[in-house]
Amino acid sequence: MVSVKEFQVTFDCAEPERVARFWCEVLGYVVPPPPEGFATWDDFDRSLPPEHQGSAFACTDPTGVGPRLFFQRVPEGKVVKNRLHLDVRVGTGLVGEERLAVLESECARLLALGAVRVRLLVADEDNESCLVMQDVEGNEFCLD
Repeated sequence: MVSVKEFQVTFDCAEPERVARFWCEVLGYVVPPPPEGFATWDDFDRSLPPEHQGSAFACTDPTGVGPRLFFQRVPEGKVVKNRLHLDVRVGTGLVGEERLAVLESECARLLALGAVRVRLLVADEDNESCLVMQDVEGNEFCLD
């Protein structure tokens, strides 16, 4: 039996570089170096046929632990809630007011990057509080 050692998360979007750079800021990810023979990603992009220019972008965890994020341009816009979303774990191990303060602080940072706050899900007997948010193209994620 084969064991998968790596995976990437792929986002369908309208503006791959814009969404990728947002997620770099959210997660502390970086844009990998351009392909060999190109000084910049812009140089590489200009080498592509016009219909493929700007069609994809990626970012990676500089520690090599987290998955690669890949962003691909698609013609259709987002129309319904995501079936899969990322949980950005900023409050791990925290409870109550201390957790809420950390979530609110991170929320403020992400709002400045273009995120949208959707709603606070208040703690109950099974789950701690989390904030539902959207990235710069409306993809849902949670601050958890």
